[in-house]
Amino acid sequence: MYMRQKIFTYFILGLFFICTSCSNRQYQVLFQQKNSITDSAYKSADIINEYRIKPQDVIQVRNLQDTKYLVNTTPSTAVNTNILANGTVAGVDQSYQVEDDGTVILPAIGRIKVAGYTRNEAQKLVEDTYRKNVLVNPIIELKIVSLKVTMLGEIKGQGNYPLTKDHMTLIEMIGAAGGITEKANETNIKIIRGTEKNPKVILVDLGNIQSINDPRTILQNGDIVYIAQNKRAVRTDNLQSFTSTIFQPALLLFNTALIIFTLIHR
Repeated sequence: MYMRQKIFTYFILGLFFICTSCSNRQYQVLFQQKNSITDSAYKSADIINEYRIKPQDVIQVRNLQDTKYLVNTTPSTAVNTNILANGTVAGVDQSYQVEDDGTVILPAIGRIKVAGYTRNEAQKLVEDTYRKNVLVNPIIELKIVSLKVTMLGEIKGQGNYPLTKDHMTLIEMIGAAGGITEKANETNIKIIRGTEKNPKVILVDLGNIQSINDPRTILQNGDIVYIAQNKRAVRTDNLQSFTSTIFQPALLLFNTALIIFTLIHR
């Protein structure tokens, strides 16, 4: 009798470990050739417009003809910070914050309005102003360094990441964040964008190679990217939760009862 109970206990434990090991096997299938997505599947409202500079944005301005010109002169409104991938800041001496009235103060030319312009438009405006008043044939580079995207879920590096270039895609941002984890569901990636009162959820299936051509995956400032767990990972977590809350206490109780029963019938 005792041996049969002992064998039964070992059998239950063995079955548990087998199920756990099987459920931990993860398979990801990225960019498979599937049916093409027609142009009609993309609504015109989903196509991203060029970002326009707003008050409180931080811009970085450099004169590529003479980088020392703008670097060495820092006005009182300059923001001596640069946003890094993890949301922290590092020193830089050519970044300037756009004020509430939409203007920014730049060396030698003073106050100039940049709010409402796209990056390219503001770059041309600043370059023309320097050419007219100060410099000979300047080549101005202007970047908006305060734009960011939040990466959450099954991504190796969660956190805030800067949009370092125009038209940065979801794939590029996932790469910058270290890639997805083994638990990620590559067919269920959500991009949450819009305002707090009117959020919009865009579903992306990276299992389909046509998702690369989806204009909705061009990221915008303030986007939240959430990568869900795959079904196997969810089952594993549920199984682990079950074993920690029900199975393990029940097994302990069973073993205790078995020991008491054995001692009584000796």
